[in-house]
Amino acid sequence: MEKKTSGTRGATGRREFGGGSQGRSLRKGLRSDLNLEAKTLSGTGLVFDEQLNEFHCLWDDSFPEGPERLHAIKEQLIQEGLLDRCVSFQARFAEKEELMLVHSLEYIDLMETTQYMNERELRILADTYDSVYLHPNSYTCACLASGSVLRLVDAVLGAEIRNGMAIIRPPGHHAQHSLMDGYCMFNHVAVAARYAQQKHEIQRILIVDWDVHHGQGTQFTFDQDPSVLYFSIHRYEQGRFWPHLKASDWSTIGFGQGRGYTINVPWNQVGMRDADYIAAFLHILLPVALEFQPQLVLVAAGFDALQGDPKGEMAATPAGFAHLTHLLMGLAGGKLILSLEGGYNLRSLAEGVSASLHTLLGDPCPMLESPGAPCLSAQASLSCTLEALEPFWEVLVRSVETMEEDIVEGDNVEEKEEGPWQPPALPVLTWPVLQARTGLVYDQRMMGHYNLWDSHHPEMPQRVSRIMRRLEELHLAERCLTLPARPATDAELLTCHSAEYVGRLRATEKMKTRELHREGANFDSIYICPSTFACAQLATGAVCRLVEAVLAGEVLNGIAVVRPPGHHAEQDAACGFCFFNSVAVAARHAQAISGHALRILIVDWDVHHGNGTQHIFEEDPSVLYISLHRYDHGTFFPLGDEGASSQMGRAAGTGFTVNVTWNGPRMGDADYLAAWHRLVLPIAYEFNPELVLVSAGFDAARGDPLGGCQVSPEGYAHLTHLLMGLANGHIILILEGGYNLTSISESMAACTRSLLGDPPPLLTLTRPPLAGALASITETIQVHRRYWRSLQITKVEDKEGPSSSLLITKKAPQPANPGSAKEMITPEGNILDAGRGKATSVSPVEESTAGQTKSETAVVELTQDKSLEAATEEATLDQTTSETATGEATLAQTTSEMATGDATLDQTTSEIAMGGATLDQTTLGATPGVATVDQTTSETTTGVTTLDQTTSEAVRGAELIQVPLASSTDNQTPPASPVEGDPPHISPSKLIGNLRTLELDNEAQEAPESQSPEEERLLGEATGGQDMDDLVLMQSFGDNADTDQAMFYAVTPLPWCPHLVAVSPVPDTGLDVTQPCQDCGALQENWVCLSCHQVYCGRYINAHMLQHHEGSGHPLVLSYVDLSTWCYYCQAYVHHQALLDAKNVAHQNKFGEGMPHSH
Repeated sequence: MEKKTSGTRGATGRREFGGGSQGRSLRKGLRSDLNLEAKTLSGTGLVFDEQLNEFHCLWDDSFPEGPERLHAIKEQLIQEGLLDRCVSFQARFAEKEELMLVHSLEYIDLMETTQYMNERELRILADTYDSVYLHPNSYTCACLASGSVLRLVDAVLGAEIRNGMAIIRPPGHHAQHSLMDGYCMFNHVAVAARYAQQKHEIQRILIVDWDVHHGQGTQFTFDQDPSVLYFSIHRYEQGRFWPHLKASDWSTIGFGQGRGYTINVPWNQVGMRDADYIAAFLHILLPVALEFQPQLVLVAAGFDALQGDPKGEMAATPAGFAHLTHLLMGLAGGKLILSLEGGYNLRSLAEGVSASLHTLLGDPCPMLESPGAPCLSAQASLSCTLEALEPFWEVLVRSVETMEEDIVEGDNVEEKEEGPWQPPALPVLTWPVLQARTGLVYDQRMMGHYNLWDSHHPEMPQRVSRIMRRLEELHLAERCLTLPARPATDAELLTCHSAEYVGRLRATEKMKTRELHREGANFDSIYICPSTFACAQLATGAVCRLVEAVLAGEVLNGIAVVRPPGHHAEQDAACGFCFFNSVAVAARHAQAISGHALRILIVDWDVHHGNGTQHIFEEDPSVLYISLHRYDHGTFFPLGDEGASSQMGRAAGTGFTVNVTWNGPRMGDADYLAAWHRLVLPIAYEFNPELVLVSAGFDAARGDPLGGCQVSPEGYAHLTHLLMGLANGHIILILEGGYNLTSISESMAACTRSLLGDPPPLLTLTRPPLAGALASITETIQVHRRYWRSLQITKVEDKEGPSSSLLITKKAPQPANPGSAKEMITPEGNILDAGRGKATSVSPVEESTAGQTKSETAVVELTQDKSLEAATEEATLDQTTSETATGEATLAQTTSEMATGDATLDQTTSEIAMGGATLDQTTLGATPGVATVDQTTSETTTGVTTLDQTTSEAVRGAELIQVPLASSTDNQTPPASPVEGDPPHISPSKLIGNLRTLELDNEAQEAPESQSPEEERLLGEATGGQDMDDLVLMQSFGDNADTDQAMFYAVTPLPWCPHLVAVSPVPDTGLDVTQPCQDCGALQENWVCLSCHQVYCGRYINAHMLQHHEGSGHPLVLSYVDLSTWCYYCQAYVHHQALLDAKNVAHQNKFGEGMPHSH
């Protein structure tokens, strides 16, 4: 008897399943798409060369980046026998032409000369960069390190090996086009990406950077390139952590054609754990990567986020990095290369490398000690990143939802206060030694169950025989350990079924045909024959035998090719072709033989809801049941509301029943994977199962006559691979439904290959998830948010609070005799961007009208007396309008301050250099009060002093650094209240320079803990995570020094950008700063193009220069107002030697003299 219809499983007439021309066409299509018979690559490549240890810091033996890092790794790999398991490749030197794919020839030549420098010369050159040292062998080793990665690229793309790892030093991901940075000379991963594109014609490359420091060098290389997807997850702490770049925040998503292809996940607190990293991969990286479809994955594999590393101060574990590696192995057909970056605790570094290498070799991921869910800070960072990316990736639509109030109130899990960070003890990882990887259980006797009245019934005996035949054709069966099937015992059956029901089915063995027909009619969608009981008993026992083999360590995982199916079977009733609930009985059997309530995850991807399994475990919190099925608002078999998303379990089991309800046909790979990434895997990792059982029905497969869905064999392979990271790899697939013989054979074969360790085949998603699918997933998430914190990634209204730049201050000791402003310097290095923090309380952020952005306000406070009149005066810097009110403050022009990049505070004029433009405080001093920077509103008020940014582009796109000047009578720094960001209007700058923000005090203050000269010489911010050096900005305010308080802004330009090559020599006729705009004749705020030397007006006049850039592509322009230089592509100011000729000529024309300090 078939299952009853009205959207049910049953067939109302005879049909030839998998036969005829249509069936042959489907078979051909499935096999062509899957290409299961293609050669499977194997082998993990390893490059490890002792020559890479032939350099160190000559002037500091304790420098963290030293040869002992590779020594520790090698010792660990030998101890675990990993070196012998890998395919060893000889390192080679990268050629200059290869390095020039990323770096300039001049820079490479300069680095080459370091081979001949003495220690003093090396140190002088190193000091011109941030956080580097040089050795006569640095250049040679850096070339060898880059070449090592290129050798692996050739091996992987040349089909010599499947994946590989380069254990190299020095690291590379901070190195830029013409700049050493953060221990890095050449950017190995960036060079490898360009090399793969050029030599191997690879079109799409994914770079994953999990080093605890942001790989700004890699990001800057590709941030305009849509052929490279860059993903970085790093410590940021609102800009307090090195490299202190606004470009490291979530709002930086690339430029031009590369918008959306740069992904930053910034951690804003220390102590981030495995759950936080895994959540970032599941919610962001994997969905985007599947849409991007990379052909090669490169990993900047730093291990300084591991617990025990005092530089990163994170709490990830080696096991966690094994899981990250496993998740990446499902991409690009398994073409994955890890390149060592940072990591400075020798033990954790060695174990992190070892764990990742184990995974590359195909070993199962270790159990996570306590995965839990992402912390609140991580949730906020993920939410911000998702919202920034959603416009660019269809797969991320509705990835972040607003949490309803009642959901929040239902959450009984609170974020615990973290104490001071202490390096915890690393768990000891063990790796199983297995007789075989995958177990296979099958018995031909199960074909004895058949329909006496309808030989074409969908649940036919050929289902299992055709699967086995296909496994044998593909030589997959011989790669498995075949286990003998056995009947389930009564004791095993009685763990889930009543004795009365078992006896009732046993009695059918002696019934006559008419009695069998009548007995079958007593159940829903059931037929019974004399062999039914024996076959059902054998099917259930076979699964129990496989469970025993997995838990005993005979095999790692397994597949059970069994019938009849079981997931509809209730405690006391057969249902939907099912008699004994094999998965449920197997779960109880696993718990019985393990001796405790083993945590078991049951994933049911059969297209029909497993009502029987749900009912058996609905009060049991030790079993997490997740079902994805067609529901069609209760009209699809098994009908009713039992499979509704609102069903969540009962009593102690509340929250442990999860239903994803498809309310229509055509669900395919994109829909199932969206459910996996957003719902199934987050909950599964939080549950942390010890065994995974899959009710593997393949009636959602493409071509199935009952399911009406479109999941491909490749899709099932990916679903299987993603589940294999759980439960130490202990996963068993049990056949349930699936009624197209070709579909089920190809799908089970694809899953078997994944279980055997083969990489999932390339998966081409032809469409994004359907709107109906997303609605169903979201509906289930809303129901379960109160029970699973991993689902609580919701929209963050206040983006600045959790993840954007805030005011950063540090007290510094004040000298007895403060120097004049002329003696103050701004140290070179990397700029700390804190421009979008809010220093003082202002009116609440108001919601804008439709189509407008929310207002974003930063506050500049300049208080010089406490009179009532002063309190009523305001100066407003409006960044978006050209309206100014009476009493406006002017944006003064500077000359020498701009050229040197120094920010100086002049005692007479109180001018603050802003990267070439100064804020004249003489005017503001006459009208003390609060100066507000309002970036979105056009409102101006009488009596309000407005500093209008329309007079210059000096501040547009630049990073504003708030520097509080606190009085000695009030040592409290104004709190940094968050304000909402506006990513579409603020283009993140790749700013380099080092502006440290400090609280100034005329009284002696507590000095920070002293450091030894050796510690100071570590240049440790690149990997030290140490506090920023003190910068003492002294200013004498006369008699008012005790009460005056001020806050000012400074802008530091980029010291280099990749578009400087577009600068043309100044024409012989020179430059005329009085020249009007060539289009409109405007005389104010004109710019000259440094490529063609045409003059046009700025964006706040008629935007003709912007139009010129968009039409010509010329990147760099020089302002005739303040002589600042702007790069349209970098969206930042630039100050570089290549620009000085044009600036000097313009300065001579404007002021009648050359620029001071034009060096």
